Formats: sequence, structure tokens, C-alpha cells
Amino acid sequence: DSTAHAFMFNLTPCSIMKTEVWKATINWILRSDITFLKIVFHVWYDGAKVLHWKQLLCSGTDDEYSVCEMLKGETLVEEFDIKGSRTSFPKGNYSIIVQGFSDDSENNMAICLNFTMIVKQDVF
Repeated sequence: DSTAHAFMFNLTPCSIMKTEVWKATINWILRSDITFLKIVFHVWYDGAKVLHWKQLLCSGTDDEYSVCEMLKGETLVEEFDIKGSRTSFPKGNYSIIVQGFSDDSENNMAICLNFTMIVKQDVF
């Protein structure tokens, strides 16, 4: 729906390239029940699409994430580590859209986040 959602995403530390593990926190008041959830990331750099990634988080059976099977009105507060290889970010502006869908056809959007990441110096 068009009503503003109560959603917060926090990433620590701010200087992320010299750290092997990033700490992330999500705080979200659900506006609908979550039995199925597909996340889609779109990233643009200087107007060119550089990433399109999809991940099925909740399928309705044997799900491993705490958001799965949560009910409308509940508050999701989740802290987790982000590990793995680091991406180099050239200086510039990155437009990022993260969408969550409650169906596999990507017709029923549960949440949409649109934000800008600004890299002030080349980070390698």
C-alpha cells in the first residue's frame, strides 16, 4: 500500500571495506502476514544497472528465517552478520531498490525500499 512503513536498516561499521564481518539490523512492523517472501535487489551506478539479484527467503515450508510465518502487526527485530567477499565501489552515486514480494510472480509487493548510497572516494 502507499502508506509509509515503519522500517529501519542499520549497517555497522560505517567504514565497511576493512572489516570481515558487517553487523546489520532490521526493524520492521509487518503490514501483512509473511508466508512467502521473495527479495529482489536492483543497483544502478551512474545510471547503468550493475546488479539484479533475487533471493527466495520464505516458501511456506521449512523456512530458516525468522521473518517467515510472522503475522501482520508483529515487529521484526533481527540482528545478523554479513560475511563473504567484499565488492569494490568506485566513487559515485548508487541508486538501490530493494523489493519484497509475497508471490513468486512478483505481482504482490509487500515492501519497497529506494535509497541512494554515496561513495565519496574509491574504495578497494
